[in-house]
Amino acid sequence: MKNSFFNKFAIVLLVTFSIFSNNGIKAQEKPVDLVYPHLDAANSRWFFFSSACRPFGLVNLSPDNELGGAWGSGYRYNTEEIKGFSHVHAWQLSALSVMPVNGAAKDLKDNYYSAFSYDKEIVAPGYHKVELDRFGITAELTSTTRVGFHKYTFSNKKQKSILVKLSGPNGPCEINSGEIKKISSRKFSGYVMNAPTRRRPKETPVFFYIELNEAVEDLVTWNDENITEKSKGYKGTNGGAMLIFKDNLDKPVLMKVGISYSNEEEARNNIKAELSHWDFEQIVTESKEEWNNWLSKIEVKGATKTDRVRFYTDLWHGLQGRRIISDASGTYCDFTGEERQIKQIPLDKSGKPKFNHHNFDACWGAQWTISTLWPLAYPKVASDFCNSMLNYYKDGGLIPRGPSGGNYTYVMVGASSTPFVVSTWMKGIQDFDINLAYEGLKKNHMPGGIMAKGGYEHQTSEGGGIEPYIELGYVPHPYKPRIQAFHKDGAGMTMEYAFQDWTLAQLAKSLNKTDDYNYFLKRSSNWKNLFDTSYGFIRPKDIDGNWRTPYDPYEYNNDGFVESNAAQMTWFVPQDYTGLAKLMGGKEAMASKLDNEFAKAQKQGFTSGKKHADETIEQVRNIPINYGNQPSMQTAFIFNDIDAAWLTQKWSRAVVDSVYSGVSPSIGFSGDEDQGLMGSLSVLMKIGLFQLDAGATENPKYQIGSPIFNEITISLDDTYYSGKTFKIIAENNSKENMYVQSVKLNGKVLNRVYLRHDEIVSGGELILEMGSEPNKELK
Repeated sequence: MKNSFFNKFAIVLLVTFSIFSNNGIKAQEKPVDLVYPHLDAANSRWFFFSSACRPFGLVNLSPDNELGGAWGSGYRYNTEEIKGFSHVHAWQLSALSVMPVNGAAKDLKDNYYSAFSYDKEIVAPGYHKVELDRFGITAELTSTTRVGFHKYTFSNKKQKSILVKLSGPNGPCEINSGEIKKISSRKFSGYVMNAPTRRRPKETPVFFYIELNEAVEDLVTWNDENITEKSKGYKGTNGGAMLIFKDNLDKPVLMKVGISYSNEEEARNNIKAELSHWDFEQIVTESKEEWNNWLSKIEVKGATKTDRVRFYTDLWHGLQGRRIISDASGTYCDFTGEERQIKQIPLDKSGKPKFNHHNFDACWGAQWTISTLWPLAYPKVASDFCNSMLNYYKDGGLIPRGPSGGNYTYVMVGASSTPFVVSTWMKGIQDFDINLAYEGLKKNHMPGGIMAKGGYEHQTSEGGGIEPYIELGYVPHPYKPRIQAFHKDGAGMTMEYAFQDWTLAQLAKSLNKTDDYNYFLKRSSNWKNLFDTSYGFIRPKDIDGNWRTPYDPYEYNNDGFVESNAAQMTWFVPQDYTGLAKLMGGKEAMASKLDNEFAKAQKQGFTSGKKHADETIEQVRNIPINYGNQPSMQTAFIFNDIDAAWLTQKWSRAVVDSVYSGVSPSIGFSGDEDQGLMGSLSVLMKIGLFQLDAGATENPKYQIGSPIFNEITISLDDTYYSGKTFKIIAENNSKENMYVQSVKLNGKVLNRVYLRHDEIVSGGELILEMGSEPNKELK
């Protein structure tokens, strides 16, 4: 059944691409038509899958097949039941779930799931259509940014209803209570309450406002076994509701659901602002057009059709996940303190919010992914995120590293937002308060700031080990085992802190804060205190300065290194590969060592996932380079920095071929896509542009890799950049011809394998002559 759907998708693509107009000209291939939403859907995490959603949409409406837990929930391709349509699939959050049904409340309130067939399903950016086999209902979904739009066609004209879920498991948390109120026969409002989680420790309400094109004959509500007909509403635990329509209505039922983190009134206002009519097909068309406009910012030609499908699917993932939480009016929920407060984003002269406020999982790994992609192709998004982070700082006193519903979560470790903010500023995206930003970033890097907190450390600020990092020059391991926090892995934390310190030092230098520059630059060398020359790898030390014993640099057990091992984290010094080369015996010796590590990792497909049933978890995780997670995702481009660019070209192509190629529900990201991070990484590797140092210096460098496409055109935003487009042409390109022979920028030969930011954003053309043998003189 699943294979038949994938085959159907391939046939649809084939038919689409072979359509000719009346004058014989082939229809243009549109990026939006190449997106394959089912990629890796068999391995979905709650917030991974998307269909009826806009870019960064507050609403991301889609079916749910599994409901329990943050992992293995939401839409899962290897399942056969639909258990509701949820309006929010976000980091640690869900919202209203509904389900069209036929039948009585007493029969359905605890038993309303329906089988469905992938063969009858249509999924595309902004649209989802599915047949509920149990009821004979065709459900179609689309959305605006903040409003879900449903179309239900009932084959059975009797007992037509919409079930509204107000309690029970729903992804990453339990809905522990809810409310629905009848405003009129066509309008209802309420909320669902997300129970606390280990990561988000506060109850978090999400509000809804429902409008229908048909009058509801009866609102039936229930609490446990008590069912109330002709109800005016319900509020409490263990409850739900059904909106029941008149029999024998022939028209499809249309339903708008406005969602807000603020209140019911703002949910209603979101409908007013974004969806004033009832033309379902118009919204489907507008959603498709919006997605096509966003995806067309990077146009690619060449390679195979499958390569282009995968590219635009990866880019599509890079433009969602880290979702908007502010309303169309600019109101938002501030939950950084003990009590929820509703606040207002500043408005521009036209009365529109100056920026959107966002939820997001950690910026852990953002320095090599969205810190490059967004400022380059979507600078307004980068600007919004910086302004959003400053909004959290003004409200709660800390720039976040992963907020949820206006809450701090303290996900992962360190000050992972620092490289993103610094990179955005250094690229000339400067429509945010840099002095306030610097104040908040510096606070995060000192005792009492976010570096002081381990993962999900809500009540204390000790598990991050910032004090010994400053006093000893490293975070000891183990450190304060009694402190309740995750990821207290001293050596890994030291490596991350040192790089983040270096990026803050660059901003201090740019702002003429010389003392701060010297202070943080000195701290950025702390990684050297954990380099064991006898092994040639980073090695944990305890608080007394003793090396960890026993020690295996390839052992992976989350003991000293955050979701990684010593072999992977040794390369986590993008601020000082020259210094690492000296410790390893020179650039040539370092290149040889890294080359050997890639050869080892290639045997495992460059990821830590199991490839064979007889492999153990220990065997697959003890990998020197892992492109299924963030800590070593920069390694292929290190060769560019140590005079061995041809090895960057070789290994970046090998990683793309092994990890980021192919189109199937069962493959995709070999680990965790993490809200656009791995999708963005794939995009950057395929266009052959990458920033080792997060772009945190003035006029930063972009490393040139080995693009898989013959031609890449990046449209530049004229609000921020002077150029119109930047084009990359890879001449004589193929799978075999992966090596760059020569580099020309606007007709001028370059004897280097990097570009400066201003060389790209002023517009122009980069020509790479490709060949099957490496040009080892090109450095």
